[in-house]
Amino acid sequence: MPTGTEKKSLGIMAIAGLEPYKEQPGEEYMGPAQLEHFKKILAAWRSQLRQEVDKTMSHMQDEAANFPDPVDRAAQEEEFSLELRARDRERKLIKKIEKTLQLIEEDEFGFCKECGIEIGIRRLEARPTADLCIDCKTLAEIKEKQLAG
Repeated sequence: MPTGTEKKSLGIMAIAGLEPYKEQPGEEYMGPAQLEHFKKILAAWRSQLRQEVDKTMSHMQDEAANFPDPVDRAAQEEEFSLELRARDRERKLIKKIEKTLQLIEEDEFGFCKECGIEIGIRRLEARPTADLCIDCKTLAEIKEKQLAG
């Protein structure tokens, strides 16, 4: 079993211990087998993120010290600040994973929220929380650049 640091370098599929999904001839898109595949991926990813949050809390409690030296204290505060920002991003990602699991339950997973076409199994395996097809996502990024630029 990989250690925590090795897990970070693994993809979502490896964390979940799954192989890429192999479609059967004539299989319905987002049928029960595919939905179960993505539930496993999302649940494993959420579990891994929650473990990281728990490790951070333990680390911060164990390492918290009142250093008399201002440089040491500042270094520790900066380290904690970086960890908290990372955990905040992970907390937001956990919410997105839970929203995606809800879409699976509502039978709305795997379809673009803009145009309604299939997002595609490979794209969803790479980014299980994707809610736009590649064309709509590309268009959204172009619009975002134009507004920012």
